[in-house]
Amino acid sequence: MSMDLDAPVSLPSVHQPQAATILCCNCGAPIDGTASAGALCYDCIKLTVDVSEGIQREGVLHTCRDCERWLSPPSQWVSASLESRELLALCLRKLRGLSKVRIIDANFLWTEPHSRRIKVKITVQQEAYEGTILQQTFEVEYVVAYQQCPDCAKSYTPNTWRASVQVRQKVPHKRTFLYLEQLVLKHGAHKETINIKEVKDGLDFYFAQRNHAEKFVDFLTSVTPVKVKKSQELISMDIHTSTKSYKFTYSCELLPICKDDLVALPIKMAKSIGNITPLALCYRVGTSVNLIDPTTLQTADLPTGTYWRNPFKNLADVQELVEFVVLDIEPLGSQNGRFFLAEATVARAADLGVNDKTYYCRTHLGGVLHAGDSVLGYHLTGTNFNNPQFEELEQSSTYASTIPDVMLVKKFYARKKKPKSRSWKLKRMEKDEGDLLPKKQDQEKMDADYEMFLRDVEEDAELRQTLALYKAKQQKTTTTRDVDMMSMATGESDEDEVPKINMDELLDDFDELHVNDDE
Repeated sequence: MSMDLDAPVSLPSVHQPQAATILCCNCGAPIDGTASAGALCYDCIKLTVDVSEGIQREGVLHTCRDCERWLSPPSQWVSASLESRELLALCLRKLRGLSKVRIIDANFLWTEPHSRRIKVKITVQQEAYEGTILQQTFEVEYVVAYQQCPDCAKSYTPNTWRASVQVRQKVPHKRTFLYLEQLVLKHGAHKETINIKEVKDGLDFYFAQRNHAEKFVDFLTSVTPVKVKKSQELISMDIHTSTKSYKFTYSCELLPICKDDLVALPIKMAKSIGNITPLALCYRVGTSVNLIDPTTLQTADLPTGTYWRNPFKNLADVQELVEFVVLDIEPLGSQNGRFFLAEATVARAADLGVNDKTYYCRTHLGGVLHAGDSVLGYHLTGTNFNNPQFEELEQSSTYASTIPDVMLVKKFYARKKKPKSRSWKLKRMEKDEGDLLPKKQDQEKMDADYEMFLRDVEEDAELRQTLALYKAKQQKTTTTRDVDMMSMATGESDEDEVPKINMDELLDDFDELHVNDDE
């Protein structure tokens, strides 16, 4: 008997236990009988068991048209952009039954921008049977509905406010309020207001929250000399919890001295702020009043607290300015910043050709005035001032001789009463006139004050630096060449005289819909 040495040798097999298998009761596929759940294979379990059962497939999202915020139940409104994480979290929180499963992934699906539908694709996991975990993906569709939030509802209700700021200034013109309006617009200090109402001698700003009003008051104190008083009124009180609800009112009174005003300081006050001559001009108003003595170029700052401890009225304002003609001017060589000391001989423009009366004075406008120019100033000779501070100066042996006949204030540029168009413009606040509808004469005075303010902006470079000027929307007008030809034909060549604003100082206005044109 022969034996093949290359043939494989069979060794006695070692006993290895085999897993017990059964057949799926649904499809007949062999499965592990010890780990099977209900005698079903994994594919059949996925077909027969729905782990997302009980989870909503549709929902509603509420958004506010005005502020574009979303309602987070029960009463919170949150800001969230489309397809953002915040909006996705809001969508998941609104689904009932989602807390019973484990969220693996969630993302937005593309929908038409104007369909008012938002679709979210969600992947969840849940244990179907012991040892069997199923993963399932489904879609949820949300309908976007519009609902006005309480804050926006309050903005359309005039009597619903929690705090108000009353800004007042008792002066006969609105130049200070026009300047304050531009500062508020530039820094966006009015964004939290729910209403702005125009009242006599000032404006009322209404806020929904007290901290917004306090923030606005802090802004006012940082840009203007103002005195603030606070008051509160009890609206309601819960006797069970001792919870009280108040309305707060902040009264802000602006100092009644404006730019280019003539003031007569009390002698003690003039000595305390730098021993300046009591009769001075106000050349700027910031957080304090900046005064200058035109005869010596001495300047002084009048702090707000010092003024309110001993308040006084101005001696004359811009409505009492008189036009003079410079006959001769001679610089003296002294300079203080942009002011140059000079001696000038002037005559009233109304007296030319009537009499030969001239006045000799010192002025701080030596850098801008030339012989033949027109200048605005206060005519003190023969003028009666019902002012106790000025009477004290006249009776004083020290200061009576220092009162000049004429005090020049600023150069006067001959131009049309109201230009048809400007290459620049200013924004205006939307104010509620309320019951104070202006009469025709009042409207004409307001237009005159606004035109005076615009001319101040053109003439004062320092004033322009604190404001935001925008490029005006040019309409179909005559070209520059046509204007030059018309000026040559009429003999008017005031293009070089009237100050112009460079285009480099102007900003582009991207919000044309909310701008009131100056024209």
